[in-house]
Amino acid sequence: MSAPLTKRNGMLILVPLTLCWGANWPAMHFALDEIPIWTFRTLCLVLGGAGLLAIAAASGASLRVPRRELRPLLICSFFNITAWHLLSAAGLQLMPPGRASIIAFTMPLWAGLIAWPVLSERPTRRNLMGLGLGLAGIAALIVPEWESVVASPYGVPLMIGAAISWAAGTVGVKYWRWSMPTVVVTGWQVLLGGIPIAIGMPVFEGGYDFANVDWRGWLGLAYTVLVAMLFCQWAYFKVVATFPAQLASISVLAIPIVGVASSSLLTGEAIGVDVVVALVCVLSGLGLVLFQPSKRSVAAPARAQG
Repeated sequence: MSAPLTKRNGMLILVPLTLCWGANWPAMHFALDEIPIWTFRTLCLVLGGAGLLAIAAASGASLRVPRRELRPLLICSFFNITAWHLLSAAGLQLMPPGRASIIAFTMPLWAGLIAWPVLSERPTRRNLMGLGLGLAGIAALIVPEWESVVASPYGVPLMIGAAISWAAGTVGVKYWRWSMPTVVVTGWQVLLGGIPIAIGMPVFEGGYDFANVDWRGWLGLAYTVLVAMLFCQWAYFKVVATFPAQLASISVLAIPIVGVASSSLLTGEAIGVDVVVALVCVLSGLGLVLFQPSKRSVAAPARAQG
């Protein structure tokens, strides 16, 4: 990659990075209103993965995958990409994007539990308190909308499954040792994880007539690929290289806030007391987990999601 950022320039990237990630939730909502799940995710992952690898190659990094790292790469690709993207896209079609973003970013809370058997990192009291707050936040979203949840019961479980899948992939990335640069590992994960989705696209959706997509759908797709999957990934690597992991995690804390605000602004999603309570609970839980005084939490994200 190019020369490391100064801390001042890093802060200038951190702000648009957080805003762009959060705004991706309503952008995906618009795209998925027009484009089927499998088709949308195939386009995002093929173009995004190829773009990330092109950026890595242009920066002088080798794209070769050592043989011993291929199996771990495939496993992480499944959880971080294949399962996450299918589950989150399906969940986003069944619930408002702001609420979906709050549930999705409970990921670090689940990662703390998964790290116990995999990395032998016993959950601390702060981990368990954080998970409890995260679950309370999810409950705050469900209980007031119980009739709607019963009528369409799959949205919340799908988003929880997406968060757990992302958590498992994050722990996997930490569990295995990689000789490849992070951007190369991520680029290959995106591309390889997209292959099963690309194979499933003609099976589950057949041919799709893109003439039916209006300007909002195209804009949402373009934003997800060019901004969320290329700029945000690149920017996050630059920020992580400049700042300590805990400071870089501030962007993760802010993303659900931006997701809720941008969803309200762009889609008209109401911000009620239940959403505010859920947001406070989840952010408090994330703060407990991400900013532990003794050591960096395994739940600090290795990469972004969109």
